[in-house]
Amino acid sequence: MVKKVLKFGGTSVGTTQRIHHVANIIKKEREIGNKIIAVVSAMAGKTKELISYSKNIDENFEKRELDVLLSSGEQVTCSLLAGALMKLNIEAKSWLNWQIPILTEGEHTNSRIINININKIDEYLNKGVAVIPGFQGISKDGDITTIGRGGSDATAVAIAKIFKADTCEIYTDVDGVYSSDPNKIPVAKKIDKISYDEMLEMASLGAKVMQSSSVQSAMLNEIEVYVKSSFKDVKGTKILNQNKISYEKVITGIAYTLDDSKITLQSVQDRPGVASSIFKPLYEKNIIVDMIVQNISADNLKTDVTFTVKRSDFNKTIDIMNNLKSNLNFEKLISNNKVSKLSVIGAGMITFPGVAYKMFDALSKKNI
Repeated sequence: MVKKVLKFGGTSVGTTQRIHHVANIIKKEREIGNKIIAVVSAMAGKTKELISYSKNIDENFEKRELDVLLSSGEQVTCSLLAGALMKLNIEAKSWLNWQIPILTEGEHTNSRIINININKIDEYLNKGVAVIPGFQGISKDGDITTIGRGGSDATAVAIAKIFKADTCEIYTDVDGVYSSDPNKIPVAKKIDKISYDEMLEMASLGAKVMQSSSVQSAMLNEIEVYVKSSFKDVKGTKILNQNKISYEKVITGIAYTLDDSKITLQSVQDRPGVASSIFKPLYEKNIIVDMIVQNISADNLKTDVTFTVKRSDFNKTIDIMNNLKSNLNFEKLISNNKVSKLSVIGAGMITFPGVAYKMFDALSKKNI
């Protein structure tokens, strides 16, 4: 008998038929004697629908109330899955975030889990399946909070850590982690095992199987994660410690983003504090900066500063930079809001020369 955390994403529970299918997956685990904590997302499209409701009321809907609204999506799935399990004669119970409780800290819509009370659920696991909503918790003030993008994965990893589960399985609509997006790159190969570091790189650089914060949490707590499909019964991908993988391939995967933008400030005075002056107002507006490149002039007096942000933050970033012009005294602002980022990932590259040459050679042969 082992203790398992099984997390089911939005597409896995997207309809009542899919929820019945998920219940049968859990039933098989119970029949072989495993203790199961099921973590669920909202049904596919439900969170987007709830956000649209909030925007119809107010484009700047108050964040505390938005958390109350969005958390309802996972609560619906919890109840439906518990009911589907009981129909299969599997004892089950749904637990909402405040009933456990799942304690969080941080701002509304982007909080993080700091602790979970395990007593009641651990006792219940001896007789039934505990169904828990992902993506949410409760603050020290008693307010419902949400964990931000990828929050259900983060909930599953946190539960696996705090409940000392033997395994954490992430069920989704793909059958594992691929070397690139199989929907767009037909020759992409499924990866049997991938290290935390590589998965973290792929997640942060555009791969959408897991969010980077969840991978980071799994890595820090050495929780092995198994990504698999809820749609077909095939082997998935194990995410684990690098020393448990033998590297026969130099490249593990290729990730990309299609929604970046680039800003260059030309001829900025090269003196201490300038970079801080550029990036502080972006931080204050909650704009995430990705890549930063700085090129010094031959006379060591001026520098060009180039950085990338998401395309959705492009116009806001341009306005901020223009407002800084009088203070920074840069000569010119150059921008491009149609930038893609291509990333080649693989721990084997550390000891294998020629990867950069082959990548650029491949691009040049296609006139890129």
